[in-house]
Amino acid sequence: MEFERHCALIVEQAELLAGHLSEGKDLGTAVPSCPGWNVGQLARHVGGAHREATAIARTGEAPPDDEFRDPTHWYADASECTDEAVPELAGWIVDGARELAEALRTAGPDVPIRMPIDEPTTRFTARRMAHETVMHRADAALALGVAYELDPEVATDGIDEWMELGALPLHFEVHPWMRELLAPGRMLKFAAPEQSWVVDLTGDAIRWRHSAEPAAVTVRGSVTSLLLHLYKRRDEMIEVDGDKDLLEYYRERVSFG
Repeated sequence: MEFERHCALIVEQAELLAGHLSEGKDLGTAVPSCPGWNVGQLARHVGGAHREATAIARTGEAPPDDEFRDPTHWYADASECTDEAVPELAGWIVDGARELAEALRTAGPDVPIRMPIDEPTTRFTARRMAHETVMHRADAALALGVAYELDPEVATDGIDEWMELGALPLHFEVHPWMRELLAPGRMLKFAAPEQSWVVDLTGDAIRWRHSAEPAAVTVRGSVTSLLLHLYKRRDEMIEVDGDKDLLEYYRERVSFG
């Protein structure tokens, strides 16, 4: 997916998230996929992440003080989770997403930023914030019991990003125990009708590729179901053939978002 599509996706997904809040109405609902957070806190986290990313797009660096990484001081009291708070929060989320998309478009896709990856630019920020919003919208929808649908193209790009981030060499520097994943015969396949991904753990690093080759364990489902499975959001709409222990071992050690 291109930079402009990621910018548009940030706003699109924020508007859908705002709609979930208005449909579900209860900001105090617990979010099982983000333990310790309720829907209101989740929404504050998303809007805060957008505003932090806006600062990164404009300056290349995150602001020094960030009150949104841990949003538990918001909507911690049931008295804050009123019907009147829902439209205010929904509007705040959409406003932040639009501001972020505008800042990214103004900067363009090739402005260097400070991130622990090779040659990071605002192109990375746009993609990361798009899929951050995609996934947290799923958190809200699943918690509130409202329908969650995702364009297969977006889900496919989300899995590609997951694979790229999960294979970064810096993981071994930060978490040396992740090297325990590597061993002969350890290959996983995530297969959807549109595309298949193979994670290869047989060498000296985590590698991935688009491939339909055999693997020790194969996970099958729609691209959206596979994305939600990788992010540990929903498991009941996939099928697993082969070494289930390897699958869980991988998901335990390659985890973010």
